[in-house]
Amino acid sequence: MGDKLESLARAAFAPNGSAGPRTTIAVDAMGSDRAPRPEIEGAIQAARYGNARVLLVGRTEAIQAELANHPAAAELPIEIVQASEVISMDEKAAHAVRAKRDSSMRVGLRLVRDGTAQGFVTAGNTGAAMATAKMVLGALPGVDRPALAAVFPTTIPGRAAIMIDVGANVDSKPQNLEQFAVMGEIYSRSIFQNQRPRVGLLSIGEEESKGNDLTRQAYELLRRLPFNFVGNVEGRDLYNGKVDVIVCDGFVGNVALKISEGLVETVRSMLKESLEATLTRQMGFLLSRRAFADFKKRLDYTEYGGAPLLGIKGVVIVSHGSSNANAIKNAVRVAAEFAKSGINEKIAQELSRQNGVLTAPSD
Repeated sequence: MGDKLESLARAAFAPNGSAGPRTTIAVDAMGSDRAPRPEIEGAIQAARYGNARVLLVGRTEAIQAELANHPAAAELPIEIVQASEVISMDEKAAHAVRAKRDSSMRVGLRLVRDGTAQGFVTAGNTGAAMATAKMVLGALPGVDRPALAAVFPTTIPGRAAIMIDVGANVDSKPQNLEQFAVMGEIYSRSIFQNQRPRVGLLSIGEEESKGNDLTRQAYELLRRLPFNFVGNVEGRDLYNGKVDVIVCDGFVGNVALKISEGLVETVRSMLKESLEATLTRQMGFLLSRRAFADFKKRLDYTEYGGAPLLGIKGVVIVSHGSSNANAIKNAVRVAAEFAKSGINEKIAQELSRQNGVLTAPSD
């Protein structure tokens, strides 16, 4: 990943960063595909590393049963908060928000709203997480729809790119992409210390006439914003460092993210298989093991923890449903660092300053 990038962006994805033991993070213990095991193991690792005090939210009996497999957890700053209901991955967000008032997701977000926790982590239903966060915590002034921002490593040493949105909104309007661009630009400046981030709009060609109605209309809105908008970028620009912020609607962003993760896993497996195929290659593999480990670490999504939900009055990190313990540990760390960074306040201030430039809310 590079020493420079790690020192500049540890809050976003450097491993084992310390957020300080006084920060309290609520974790949806019932969210992931294999809950509550990854959440509990990740919480134990986070608490052990001093990332945060962790509140495990969910069905007490299930959490206690899993904690019983980890006796050392009794000495760590981990507590259980009862929530009787669980929102499944296949539930419609609107129904889940209305019907399940005691879900682990809703209870965890209430802990943030009430100041008991400084951040919330969930590997559960993304749509439900956004809808519940918007209802319980509320959106920042000037934010029509919150958005998820994911970090992509690039081929340029010391640089990472942010893609926004990667799944919170599957149907976006041009005004939404305009707000995503503002939030992503602030995120890049605040976390990665980019003084003038280059912002690009994801499309099917670099020419401004390329794309669909959404991207063409969004292009006109982004070009008049008071920051460094460089125009359209293509899918091949995700990793080459051409831009610092990549703006897209959540449907396209989520597809791009999942394709990237699948490709990374394929390349990693093929490379390992090739290196282990012959004795000569095995010797090369032994000599290059450290480089291979660094390659694997740079592209491993579990090192990033999860994507922050920007535009909410509170810190919310959404992780993959398939998250393992390492992903949850890093999501807790990222949540704690975000709570300290004041990103939400900076976004609100910037949106307020640009109130006369931004298009009126779309819904």
